[in-house]
Amino acid sequence: MEPQSLKALWTEGRAALNGWLSIGDAFAAEIVARGGYDSVTIDLQHGMIDDGDALAMIQALRASGAAPLVRVPWLAPAPIMRALDMGAVGVVCPMVETAAQAAELVSYVRYPPAGTRSFGPTRAAIVEGAGYGETADARVICFAMIETARGFGEVDAIAATPGLDGLYIGPADLTLALTGRRFRTGFDREEPEMLDAIRTILGAAKRAGIRAALHCGSPAYAARAIGWGFDLVTLPNDVRILARGAAADVAAVRAALASPGPAA
Repeated sequence: MEPQSLKALWTEGRAALNGWLSIGDAFAAEIVARGGYDSVTIDLQHGMIDDGDALAMIQALRASGAAPLVRVPWLAPAPIMRALDMGAVGVVCPMVETAAQAAELVSYVRYPPAGTRSFGPTRAAIVEGAGYGETADARVICFAMIETARGFGEVDAIAATPGLDGLYIGPADLTLALTGRRFRTGFDREEPEMLDAIRTILGAAKRAGIRAALHCGSPAYAARAIGWGFDLVTLPNDVRILARGAAADVAAVRAALASPGPAA
């Protein structure tokens, strides 16, 4: 899916289903993308992925019809600009805590005079065409992650940042930050205070006229989030899919062996 198609999905009032990749492998990226996701995010913060892997994965995602997004390691110009030059159509930036940081993020994804992105779209210009420089600012999608107590406290100011396309909720870190429940991390939060926090961030995005995204741990929770009004929901990543499938197959065989059956 092209970036403009992802934005068109939102304009039509539909939510995007986002995949998540933490294993540095282009074939795995291709398999996931062909599952029918609207977009797939390559995780350079916590994923086991280097630059070479990321480039091949972006190529595989685009060829398979999913809009390639990248979660960059941190708020810094080099990884953000490099991901975009590789051909990512959007970035997700972790740990954004203030409006000033959100403005800094926006500056790294927009060319002057709107931002400070250095011009050198090595691969992006090949796949997007010669006019990439003139259209990139309108095409590239920029999400700021809200996952700290400070970021939550300043969410309205962050959401109001000119040029920011959306807020992306990281429920695991946000739960740690707001409740201190170190050993009860996870994505699909059910605590009343966390549900209130999620809705508060969602409301801030809606008031600012930007998109809201939520990282989910299960398809059922993702469906609920779409019902709440989220514009993008992330489903379980490649690691969880692989681990769950492997465990289920092994358990099924062991269960079959343990069940009484006809004599050989």
